[in-house]
Amino acid sequence: MPPLPEPPRRWWLLGLLLGLATPALAKPTGPAAFCAEYPTAPACQGTQPACTYCHVAPPQRNAYGAALEPHLAPGKPRPLSDEDFAAALPAALRAIATADADGDGAPNQFEVEQGSLPGDATSVPPSGVCGGGENPQFKVCQYDPRFVYRRMLSDFCGTSPTYVQVATFVELGNPDTQRAFIDQELDRCLQSDFWRGKHGQLWKVAHPKIRPIGSIKSGEDAGQIPLADYDDDYALFTWSQTDDHDARDVLTATFHVKRAGTNPTTYTSTPSLPSQTVDAAHRAGNMTSAWTLTSFVMFTALPRNAASQMYRAYLGLDIAKQEGLHSVASEPRDYDAKGVQAPQCAACHATLDPLSYPYRNYNGISGVLSNRYLPNRLELLFPNDVATLKNTPEKGVILGQPVNNLLEWARVAANSDAFAISTVTDYWKLLVGHAPLPEENEEFVRTWQAFRSTHGYRVQKMLHDLIRTEAYGAP
Repeated sequence: MPPLPEPPRRWWLLGLLLGLATPALAKPTGPAAFCAEYPTAPACQGTQPACTYCHVAPPQRNAYGAALEPHLAPGKPRPLSDEDFAAALPAALRAIATADADGDGAPNQFEVEQGSLPGDATSVPPSGVCGGGENPQFKVCQYDPRFVYRRMLSDFCGTSPTYVQVATFVELGNPDTQRAFIDQELDRCLQSDFWRGKHGQLWKVAHPKIRPIGSIKSGEDAGQIPLADYDDDYALFTWSQTDDHDARDVLTATFHVKRAGTNPTTYTSTPSLPSQTVDAAHRAGNMTSAWTLTSFVMFTALPRNAASQMYRAYLGLDIAKQEGLHSVASEPRDYDAKGVQAPQCAACHATLDPLSYPYRNYNGISGVLSNRYLPNRLELLFPNDVATLKNTPEKGVILGQPVNNLLEWARVAANSDAFAISTVTDYWKLLVGHAPLPEENEEFVRTWQAFRSTHGYRVQKMLHDLIRTEAYGAP
């Protein structure tokens, strides 16, 4: 079984509830059954409950998982089938709803409904109590425009306000006038090199998506083995996150972006770049960049690593942590004979392999044929591999939806709730300083839903919403 990529830190957002009745196998039916029982739970608002609801690390159960287990179809032979597990889970959840599995003083159902973890004593529901004492500078536990002004300049411009700037801001008086001024200043800061320049804040957001390795970089600041230039990926990412551009372009663009100058740094779309070799008809934003194909496809026949990295980086779904599993019937087929049909592998690969098939004809490293789309790639470059390899289809499945190729994969991903949630989470963590807490979930859900439905995936407009939240603006 090929190793799965390392996990990111988005464990709490999306995942699946594991099958408690079997020690090693996941139960992909679990999330739907859990959310049918708790449809208003924060973990079910465009997401699925993470495996940490019931496990410390699979298969080890936490206190909540251990409490559920004896109520899951008692008397039925183990392991339970997916169907039996899904049928038994609602009654088991109800059976322990009023219990306190982790001993933190909050009943399980209350924790689920408030967004804390019922199996983790350190995760507790919001108390409704904020701070204590007086602060002569700020309105503690309330949205404070003066606090937001100072924080916003630091976060987006990289500067602290002068005494004169603060005094001028205070003299504006009316909170609505102050908020309008903050919006104006935010738009100014979003043009700064601190925000959008090379190694600026947006580049920091992109680091875990692009995963740069300087030793194999080409172009500016080339490394010892220059194979591909990841600056192109940062340029497209920054383009997609700025001005009135659509954030989904990072996955769906058929164009490239070039960066120029400093103070201000500019980004301009262009139909081609000499450093990019995938033809326009087969481009899917950073999913098909030379850097992605070099560093994630490399020499691999079936590029599972590329598919899982895109799934994790842009949708926040980490298959290595059994998140975002949407098992496909009759999968995995194991076309490359890697042993992924073994029970300990199949639960993940029934999702991962169909995610990977659309990468079938995207080549990584192989001399003059590197980093391009080759219609007969497997037949041409892997003639001596197992005979079944050539049967690998280009059609795949993402989020339960069949797709014919990688371009369709990218469109489904970019239009998903997971993409909107993951994008807003990136900025929430950058600006608020942590992933959304249970008491912040209502504002967080409102922000990502508006980003998708109201703002048409425009990050700049979403950031105006984010800095108006109490999570950002209450000292």
